[in-house]
Amino acid sequence: MTDTFKTKLFYGAGFAFIALNVIFIANEIYWFMALPAALFIMFLFFFSMDKLLLAVVFLTPFTFKYRHDALGFTIDMPTEPILVAITALFFLKLFYEQKYDERVARHPVTIILVLNLIWMFFTSVTSEIPVVSFKAFISRVWFVVPFYFVLIQLFKNPEKIRTFLWLYAASLVVIIIYITIVHSGYDFDRQVGTWVVRPFFNDHTNYSAVIALIAPVFLIMSFYRGYSALRRRLSFVIFAIFVMGIVFSYSRASWVSILAAFGAFWVLVLKIDYKFIIAAGVLMLGMLYLSQDQIIMQLERNRQDSSGDFREHAQSITNISSDASNLERINRWRAAYRMFEERPLVGWGPGTYQLVYAPFQLAEDRTIITTNFGDLGNAHSEYLGPLAESGLPGMLLFMALALWIIVTGVRNYKRAESRELRWISLSLTLGLTTYLTHGFLNNFLDTDKASVLFWGFMAVLVAIDVFHSSSSSQRQESTPQ
Repeated sequence: MTDTFKTKLFYGAGFAFIALNVIFIANEIYWFMALPAALFIMFLFFFSMDKLLLAVVFLTPFTFKYRHDALGFTIDMPTEPILVAITALFFLKLFYEQKYDERVARHPVTIILVLNLIWMFFTSVTSEIPVVSFKAFISRVWFVVPFYFVLIQLFKNPEKIRTFLWLYAASLVVIIIYITIVHSGYDFDRQVGTWVVRPFFNDHTNYSAVIALIAPVFLIMSFYRGYSALRRRLSFVIFAIFVMGIVFSYSRASWVSILAAFGAFWVLVLKIDYKFIIAAGVLMLGMLYLSQDQIIMQLERNRQDSSGDFREHAQSITNISSDASNLERINRWRAAYRMFEERPLVGWGPGTYQLVYAPFQLAEDRTIITTNFGDLGNAHSEYLGPLAESGLPGMLLFMALALWIIVTGVRNYKRAESRELRWISLSLTLGLTTYLTHGFLNNFLDTDKASVLFWGFMAVLVAIDVFHSSSSSQRQESTPQ
């Protein structure tokens, strides 16, 4: 974008902003008090986008939801309006310059992501409730554009990768300490743990999933010899705080996801051949299929409900006979599958699950916490949610995206240009493994706190693959000048 174009946009937006505030003041609406901060944001918006975006990363853990009842929308303040503006500027710049970094645009992750967005748009057109679906689609776009397409350009500089990780971690640590202190006032009661995370998180599962996403990064950093002793110790302290947050969140799904990441770590470090992993996975699935009746009978014998005792709470993970949370999750999954059966190709439309799933609940699946009003969460799955809302292509595209992210991370771990970037790639791959495992039990990509890490981690991995790996150097040498 040329400096002249930026200047015109800046002055035009500035005059419009001042004119609007004059009108507001005349009507005794005193928003002008926020004028200095707004002007500073505008300055960064037009002349230092990198600093503004990194500021958004830092502020995201502190955001809270603001609901405007008259207009019927909810927005995350103060970051979401900035994300909307960044997204608009990105498309304006794309239209004006008619170009984007070809190396990023041609990367398989980018291609799959764009196809996923295109299909999401198409299924919004065919949606049962188009207004809801287009809101969900637009919301996804203003998360993906800043945190993937814009951030990835910053990550050409490896220092920006470090800054991104430390900024988010620093603010998240403050939130965890605050929540833990408040929680301690209730003797770490499990029931209190479900709501004490508000207003920063909507529930404890979202809170713990976000912590689990970034926790492996700082564990790996604490053992990387290329950093100073002070940075390694500080990384370990941050990791310990993350563990504290996960433990006292009482989120069983996050505990399981951490175990999955631990297993993935040994697979990568020991360099176990992927053919062996695939063969073992197929064998395990076959054994589970053949023994499904015995397994279900064994699970049904587990009567341990959720508990404040950590050991008992862990045992309740496999309780599918009396634990209301587990049974309700199964109810939501079955409803999602029945929705898919009725509309297998295009689904019911993005964001509509909560509004249309009620008739698909059978009497035998209902629990004491079942509701018909869509006010207690969605499909509780990053895989079945798209299946119900965008059909089989929607689920397959998300699964392809997830698979290629992991492939990219593993590839970076083997051939990134520096040892530090290889370790960062390993840590981000483990972090994404926690989320993709967690995705079988919950879905949070409609929230800003999970989105900044999920799409941001993806941007880091693609940036390392495109700009900072041995293959990227070879591609640049082979490209005619």
